[in-house]
Amino acid sequence: MIVLQPVLEVSDPAGFTLWPVAGIEPYGFLPLSGALAPAEVGTAIMSIAAHNDVVPADDRPPRPADPLGSFLHGLLTVDDVFASGGLRVTDTATGVTLLPGCCNGLEERHDWFDVLDGDGWASFGHDPSPLAERHGDAVRLTVDADRDDSPVIELAVGDLRHLLTGAERDLTEFLALTAAWAVRQLPDHAAQVTAALGRALLLPAQGPPSASPRRPGTVA
Repeated sequence: MIVLQPVLEVSDPAGFTLWPVAGIEPYGFLPLSGALAPAEVGTAIMSIAAHNDVVPADDRPPRPADPLGSFLHGLLTVDDVFASGGLRVTDTATGVTLLPGCCNGLEERHDWFDVLDGDGWASFGHDPSPLAERHGDAVRLTVDADRDDSPVIELAVGDLRHLLTGAERDLTEFLALTAAWAVRQLPDHAAQVTAALGRALLLPAQGPPSASPRRPGTVA
């Protein structure tokens, strides 16, 4: 079975007290979907805010003095919100997993459609250097293109298209979940935070979810 999930690189939560977060290993990957627990949503939002916690440019408002406003400042003011991560693909039969490389962001997941409908290939970061290539009706995923002996995953073009559609649904449900979370945890910033997350994921802002979350995308 092939499993494809949108994943977010988790920032180090050590000493973070602005809202509840889950005890997830820092710098690992958190799968995003509508099935996350509240503390996992808190971890995701903390991580994305940390990814964008940069020194303000001259044309942005000054950083607020209060701890919450200061931490959220980059997330709420940068034009291009960055969410470190991408798509994780696992072949459960072989145990081979393709992970996004360094400097890859979730907004780059749309490059996967270039593999299907464009140039027929795309890469997703470095160290490792994952690569996707179309060969006729099949797609070969190379875990690390810098290695001659890299493990690979192969799947049909139709299966990959189905999995990518599922990933978009996962992210849409995740964004709706964060909207409800922000109303509870960050009532004074809820609309801004939700809009910023929508920009990071290249999705329109969502309201709270109205249906039960689905199982993450898989193909046999």
